[in-house]
Amino acid sequence: MLSWPTTANRLDVDEGRDREHTEAVEATESRFDPGNEERRGCIVDDVLGYAGKTVVVSGAASGMGQATAQILLDLGAKVTALDVKPTTVRVERAIEFDLRDPQAIERAASEIDGPIDALFSCAGLPGPPFSELDTVLVNFVGARHLAEQLVPKMAEGSAIGAISSSAAIGWQQHLATLTELLETSGFDGALAWLQANEEKWSWSGYAFSKYMIDAWVGWWCPELMQRGIRINCINPGPTDTPMMPAFHAMATKEVVDSAVGPIGRYSRPEEQAWPLVLLCSPRMSYVTGEVLWTDGGFYGAVTTGRQKPVMG
Repeated sequence: MLSWPTTANRLDVDEGRDREHTEAVEATESRFDPGNEERRGCIVDDVLGYAGKTVVVSGAASGMGQATAQILLDLGAKVTALDVKPTTVRVERAIEFDLRDPQAIERAASEIDGPIDALFSCAGLPGPPFSELDTVLVNFVGARHLAEQLVPKMAEGSAIGAISSSAAIGWQQHLATLTELLETSGFDGALAWLQANEEKWSWSGYAFSKYMIDAWVGWWCPELMQRGIRINCINPGPTDTPMMPAFHAMATKEVVDSAVGPIGRYSRPEEQAWPLVLLCSPRMSYVTGEVLWTDGGFYGAVTTGRQKPVMG
């Protein structure tokens, strides 16, 4: 027969729970007390797991790439910075080359020793004043070629993180075309496809390249997971980087401003770098093939009809 506990019994149970809770709190507080010798080596001292790790950051000379390289350096990682320009971040090593040049990409990759724990693909062009072709080559084709060169040197449990854009909204509607380029082999194969199918992408090299990145992480994910390598990307909203004047000149400030989400302002480079760093952290070991919208709520608001799509 079932019976309800008496008031006295309930109080005894509550007191027991209170004691257990108090003991747990005291143990936790002791663990995180800076003066506690046992705290040393605690996971919280290196919560993202980058201390001593070997990482590669492309586009490390400015903007989000520079912020990413600096954060990783601060977290104790060994950073190799890649860019067409010099970087001011005091990294362990810097290599300058152009992502439009496949031979230069291969030479740079050959100079990087493994095992590599994370690759951050942050290099990019905004479109004009650069050509539409150059924009796609840097933002996707060269980035893919670099990643493919480095994957054999990447350790099991490593990760690739790329920067796309909220300009990629609606990329799924173009999947048939995107798949054609995804199925090409190497830099030269991709370049040949672009030259033969200019009408399919030249309307905007920038937007098309961001469509490609969003599709790429899902496309490559199953193959990479056979090696134990994860791949994800972020889709930032308007961000205050050195490329922003080019976006204003190309699309007008009014159009760019219309892509600002409910958060109501442009993001700072480090506000995009931190999510990217988190995605490649071993703490995100179950997350792969994903697009993380770091756009201040824009995608969610547009999808639910709470904000109008970008003008233009």
